[in-house]
Amino acid sequence: MNYDVVIIGGSYAGLSAALPLARARKNIMIVDAGLRRNRFAAHSHNFLTQDGRAPSAIITDAKQQLEKYPTITWVDASVIDVQAVNNQYEVFTEDENNKYSTIQTEKIIIATGIKDELPKIEGLSERWGKSVFHCPYCDGYELNLGRLGMLYSGAHSLHMALMLPDWGNTTLFLNDAVSIDTLEPAILQQLNQRNVKLDTRKIAKIENHCDLKFENGEQSQLDGIFVSTFMKISCSWVAKLGLEIDANEYSEAIKTNTMKQTNLHGVYACGDITRSGGSVAFSVADGAMAGVAVHKSYVFGE
Repeated sequence: MNYDVVIIGGSYAGLSAALPLARARKNIMIVDAGLRRNRFAAHSHNFLTQDGRAPSAIITDAKQQLEKYPTITWVDASVIDVQAVNNQYEVFTEDENNKYSTIQTEKIIIATGIKDELPKIEGLSERWGKSVFHCPYCDGYELNLGRLGMLYSGAHSLHMALMLPDWGNTTLFLNDAVSIDTLEPAILQQLNQRNVKLDTRKIAKIENHCDLKFENGEQSQLDGIFVSTFMKISCSWVAKLGLEIDANEYSEAIKTNTMKQTNLHGVYACGDITRSGGSVAFSVADGAMAGVAVHKSYVFGE
């Protein structure tokens, strides 16, 4: 069957994109691999009307609301390839039973999110979303002005370290990755003005809730630590399709215009895969814009 739109990714951005299209009675297929970026977090914050709810509960409610629209079809599968064929697109999927399918569509909305590549420290990945975080607006308040850490991994870590004192007593752990002498005097002055402590010891591992153990045998107990991840596009077919990618030392993102359209005719993208920093609220807004833009493209062209 041919679909008007295939939405690749059924998390916040993808579901938000589906709503205006379903209300415009477009035939939509949502293909979702079930790998929400915030699946490791117990609670979602900083999204109006949903603050403090479990991420899975928000998704469940969204899916139930979309189920009343008869033009939406949902498939639990991974997209393994997308190809342009005769002014349309073929989307190739594989489900958990290794069953392969091909879907034809006129337009695509990519909302797959990204993969966070974490610093390689023993015990860090196991605490991701529990006591290791990336967004102070999402998780800082619940740390109750406690003992916070920022793990240095580049210039963006310095930016984050300057923000964190509004959420607690902050220490920037340089982790033997850079020496204090190499930091710019202006940055050091800002850190001092914000009462950010500097720690040069190398972290060996993280234990218990958030206890840092250093290679010299010493230990530091924290309420939470923030890290700047590398946000990577994990779908190999994105680059193969010919989409323009904006890449820097912190992230990869699909380039779009303000209406979430990519450089390819009929292909739109929204959510974390289009921005270097993200949140549930941003993803929902992005998805709504993409859904409206795709519908308008049927009326007014691209």
